[in-house]
Amino acid sequence: MAEEIMEQVGTQEGADESGDLLQLVSFKIGDEEFGVDILNVREINRMVEITRVPKSPEFVEGVINLRGKVIPIVSLRKRMGMPEKEQDKDTRIVVVELEDQLIGFVVDAVSEVLRISRNITEPPPETASGVDAEYITGIAKMDERLLILLNLNRLLDVGEREALKEAA
Repeated sequence: MAEEIMEQVGTQEGADESGDLLQLVSFKIGDEEFGVDILNVREINRMVEITRVPKSPEFVEGVINLRGKVIPIVSLRKRMGMPEKEQDKDTRIVVVELEDQLIGFVVDAVSEVLRISRNITEPPPETASGVDAEYITGIAKMDERLLILLNLNRLLDVGEREALKEAA
C-alpha cells in the first residue's frame, strides 16, 4: 500500500496548477484521518530503528539515517497531545520537507493519495480552538468521513525546528 502511495506521490508533483484541487496524502492517527499537501511529502517509509537523541523535546523520537542523511523523527501522536500507541505493521514514517529541512513524522497508518475539490473544505470550527487547532487549516467533508487538513509548517515553531537541526 505505501509503495503504491509513493508511486502516486512521485507522479503528482506539479500536477494541478488551476488551484481548484487539493492533492493530499492522507494518514491516520488513532481514529482520526489527516491530510497534508502532497508537495511537502518526499517519501513514506516503514518503521526503522530510531536512534534516541539526548535532551531533545519529548515529541522527538530521535533520528534515522536515510540514504546517508540524518533525519529527525517526530511523533505526531505526542506532538498533538494524543496517547502513545504500540507501533505495528501499519506504522509509517512520512518524510516531509519543511523550509529546506527534511523531517520524518511517525503516523499510525498511511491511507491514500487524494485529489479533492477546494469547495468541499471548510475552515476549522471555532470549537476546535485548543492547542492543536493551530495546526489545522481546514476540514474536508468527503462522503461519510471527515479529513482534518494539517499545516505542517505550524506543527513546529522556529525554536523546535532549530532543535531538530541540531539533533540531526
